[in-house]
Amino acid sequence: MNIQVRPATEDDAPAASNVIRSSILECCADDHRGDAKVLEGWLRNKTPEFVCRFILEPNAFSVVASVDEETVGFGSVLETGEVTLCYVAPSVRFKGAGKALLAALEDHAAWAGVEALRLESTRTARAYYVRNGFVAEGPAVLAFGIEGQPMRKELRTGG
Repeated sequence: MNIQVRPATEDDAPAASNVIRSSILECCADDHRGDAKVLEGWLRNKTPEFVCRFILEPNAFSVVASVDEETVGFGSVLETGEVTLCYVAPSVRFKGAGKALLAALEDHAAWAGVEALRLESTRTARAYYVRNGFVAEGPAVLAFGIEGQPMRKELRTGG
């Protein structure tokens, strides 16, 4: 599988939104447990407009992953080092797309002088982040009925 990662553009927002929504619906059952209210809260803002705001945010760097020109992943990191989104389509889960997205975000952040990445991981993604060098940082938090584990990864900077 040839995974390509590149900076996101406004034109990527609809496909990226679809990736995020399908990832939440199909991959994150441990988090939403099929609860309609939890899903409604989690999916409510996962629209093309929402994704476009991240893409256009001057203090963020957003990327898309694609296979054969089909968008299969979306990730975004703020200049503070907060990873705000990192999702892949169910069809490419465990096939390297997430790792490629995260590597692009890490490379950009390290180049920009960010010392560490931070995020709140879902239960579903926790093992993925651990495999990619993140460690738990503090107690889990609850938002919209979903447990998020604060995590951190130190980076080697070199802007």
